[in-house]
Amino acid sequence: MSVSPVKRQKMESALEQLKHHTTVVADTGDFNAIDEYKPLDATTNPSLILAAAQMPAYQGLVDDAVAYGKKLGGAEEEQIKNACDKLFVLFGAEILKRIPGRVSTEVDARLSFDKEGMIQRARRLIDLYKEAGISKDRVLIKLSSTWEGIQAGKVLEAEYGIHCNMTLLFSFAQAVACAEAGVTLISPFVGRILDWYVANGDKKSYEPSEDPGVKSVTKIYNYYKKFGYKTIVMGASFRNTGEIKALAGCDYLTISPKLLAELSKEHVKLAPTLSVKEAQACDLEKIHLDEAAFRWHHNEDQMAVEKLSDGIRKFAADAIKLERMLKERMFSAENGK
Repeated sequence: MSVSPVKRQKMESALEQLKHHTTVVADTGDFNAIDEYKPLDATTNPSLILAAAQMPAYQGLVDDAVAYGKKLGGAEEEQIKNACDKLFVLFGAEILKRIPGRVSTEVDARLSFDKEGMIQRARRLIDLYKEAGISKDRVLIKLSSTWEGIQAGKVLEAEYGIHCNMTLLFSFAQAVACAEAGVTLISPFVGRILDWYVANGDKKSYEPSEDPGVKSVTKIYNYYKKFGYKTIVMGASFRNTGEIKALAGCDYLTISPKLLAELSKEHVKLAPTLSVKEAQACDLEKIHLDEAAFRWHHNEDQMAVEKLSDGIRKFAADAIKLERMLKERMFSAENGK
């Protein structure tokens, strides 16, 4: 049904309507996009920081990170690591000037199977934020949703009061383990699940309500609400606005600038599809997963196994590219001078 021009002017955009039902988060390291769409929170990852760090507008931040790494000294590898951590925090600090909520900053994906390594790196990032005058309450530390990552999140939350965002989440087993660990927030991926089913099945297109990524997040949301888990569900990795609208009512949704722009131009009636009331009436049963049960149930989901390992590899590859870029700045021909 088409909407008349007069009514369209009066009707809020799909993005504004979505904000009534769901906390909208910007999935970007680009400050301009954050200024334009005014999300509550923002998420970053190595890929987004790598892209932003190559933009002319942000070279000052890169220079500051390089100077910090060199100032701390030590072996070349140590200087690069310190510069990298500082760059993540510098971007996070700038983003926090533009949003009222929290920013997510990711721990190196190469630590995804190292529980103690993740805990140490997370605490280091929080210390850097503290040096910048930013409270840990405004930061979410992103960890891969491996068994080790989930257990690192459990320790960081319980022992250090550090809020965690569990990312690269594709299976119901991962979601259950995160809830039992008491982490602050999970980021179940939608678009990457769809990608896998399109690549590996006969069906090449899905209606939003039948989208396998949408169905996965809906099940997780219903399970959390039915059993009273406080962990926030933040749908992530969207391929189209249909997926986003099909998850209206979810606690949080983190959305790329491209899709935020599309939603801001759409003027269609948007009603929530997820609700606590409906979730509490669903027929899901509560389960408990120790490490062995987690590994078995996750392993039974071929899509989740493949997408988790693929996601870790891709984030690690972009972290390496970022380190190479910083190394070039720091050590090649005396900084090119």
